[in-house]
Amino acid sequence: MGLTAEFTVEPFVPGAPGPHVTAAIEASRRPGVTVVVGPFGNEITGQDDDLILAAAFDAVGAGLRAGATRVALELRRT
Repeated sequence: MGLTAEFTVEPFVPGAPGPHVTAAIEASRRPGVTVVVGPFGNEITGQDDDLILAAAFDAVGAGLRAGATRVALELRRT
């Protein structure tokens, strides 16, 4: 079983992500995880729980530092 982290960074404008959104997405990218960018939320998946958790933590921090007003994070076992 793997772990999936889903995060949404606000404010967002469909089709025109701001720097806070792109910063969060870029911060989540690393070897060993897959990042899927969606229209309203983004997903981080992989088999190593520690990598997923670190990627999610980095995404949240980067988004907030870049001006996000809200970052929602959901973790689930897949």
